[in-house]
Amino acid sequence: MVVTANPIATEAGLEILRAGGSAMDAAVAVEATLGLVEPQSSGLGGGGFIVYYDAATKSIDYYNGREKAPMGIKKDLFFDDKGNKIPFNKAKNSGLSIGAPGAVAVLKLAHQDHGRLAWKDVFSPALRLSSEGFPVSARLHGSIVSNENKFYKNIKEGPTELYDYLHLDDGRALPEGHILKNPKYYKTLEVIASNPDDFYRGEIARSIADSAQQMPNGGKLSIEDIANYNAVKRDAYCSKYRNTTLCGSALPSSWVSVSMVMSILNEAPQFSKEGADDPENWTLLAEALRITYADNNQFIADDDFVEVPIKGLMSKSYIKERAKLISRKSANNSIISGNPWVYQDQQASLDYGIDATMDNHGTTHFVIVDPQGNAISMTATVEGYFGSLRMAGGMILNNQLTDFSFDYVDEEGKPIANAVAPGKRPRSSMSPTIVLDENDDFLMAVGSPGGRNIISYVAKTVVGIMSWGLSPQEAIDLPNMVAKTEQVRIERNRAKPAIIQALRDFGYDVFESEGEISGLSAILKTEDGTLRGGADPRREGTVGIIYNNEL
Repeated sequence: MVVTANPIATEAGLEILRAGGSAMDAAVAVEATLGLVEPQSSGLGGGGFIVYYDAATKSIDYYNGREKAPMGIKKDLFFDDKGNKIPFNKAKNSGLSIGAPGAVAVLKLAHQDHGRLAWKDVFSPALRLSSEGFPVSARLHGSIVSNENKFYKNIKEGPTELYDYLHLDDGRALPEGHILKNPKYYKTLEVIASNPDDFYRGEIARSIADSAQQMPNGGKLSIEDIANYNAVKRDAYCSKYRNTTLCGSALPSSWVSVSMVMSILNEAPQFSKEGADDPENWTLLAEALRITYADNNQFIADDDFVEVPIKGLMSKSYIKERAKLISRKSANNSIISGNPWVYQDQQASLDYGIDATMDNHGTTHFVIVDPQGNAISMTATVEGYFGSLRMAGGMILNNQLTDFSFDYVDEEGKPIANAVAPGKRPRSSMSPTIVLDENDDFLMAVGSPGGRNIISYVAKTVVGIMSWGLSPQEAIDLPNMVAKTEQVRIERNRAKPAIIQALRDFGYDVFESEGEISGLSAILKTEDGTLRGGADPRREGTVGIIYNNEL
């Protein structure tokens, strides 16, 4: 089974499974295809996190393909010569925001461990589509139209290659159904399929560095930064939820925050008894989210550069302490970050301040389970919509560095853990998740795009399936609710009036949004061993099924 945010990408994954490929083989095909058909969200000029379940060994692997900052930058990267902070959108849509891309390296690293087909063969769908063309989807067309102001401004202030690629000769946005080819991407894929190391050296690396450095608003990314990029394999984080084990991506991912939400709710015995229709459950979920976001803003960063109290954040004692902040009568208006350091042996050498990083939403997520029971949950991104608005080799280049805090100290002068540093990976909210049953067999894979809201989207879906007994599709279809402060944002067209009123009565400032930008994908193994998938209708997600007679 393959679930992605785009039907063409879903079919690319199925094609590889039908050819005898593993979940990892299919994942490479899917991501290479998404970079073509959903370029506003992810691609090989960006990065991502992979969580992989190996059915033979019942083990979970985590692969970190987060982009890295150039070595030539300083902590004041996002300040001008006069010491003024550069406006967020100006920084985002520029070479300043481009980090060394990690997608190719992380896919290759994971494929070395879990691929079954030859590396060169899994690029067949993307190569064919880039050469023969594909129909522009409604969402891609809509993304171009909704970002026209960025494109027009970039014509005056930066390279025009992306504008030219996404518009007709008369300046109109590519219409839905237009057959779009990408010969430059085809050449890039040929190089990667032959030898992925050549992506990081030679002509492609030079074109990426040149695009990043192009003035005005050029950045510091060099061919040396690209050549020295490395993806890393590390242990996944895992925690218990009832009789299951939740596993997800380690730092600099925010998956630990998803784990915290579930663990805090586990301390509330009244939670989930009446399911998704109980308004009180939504107030409890909102409080758990607010507690978790407070800690996330304070502590989560690249632990190769700063100390992060992971053991403390995941300790049962700390979770119990934080759960006590939840009131059943009214919203707690004094929620701030806790002190997880006292729940682990290592103590902090620095007192870090609160991060107020801006939000981006250009990300994708997909899940795959192959016939042998192996599973992958991958979140990939170019960061904001259309990344930095710069291209190289037919790829959109990321604006990942704007996921760092622009400030390096807070208002009290405390250093910020997620501040810019040479070679550092920015904090990410991406939280690919795999759930195991009591026998350590695969149970579920889930994840979502959505910037800082990913934590809320993934937690809601896990709650819906694991606590409220919903199918993956039913859980995905639940209203998205984001609770970071006293304001709670919830989807008006999906939330029942009783739930919205209960949140208001609880003391929240409720903002009824018309829609959220999730793109959830999920696969659940049912008690009889069959797979059930769910795809987010808020995007163009589809569930692809492969039958025994196709193998």
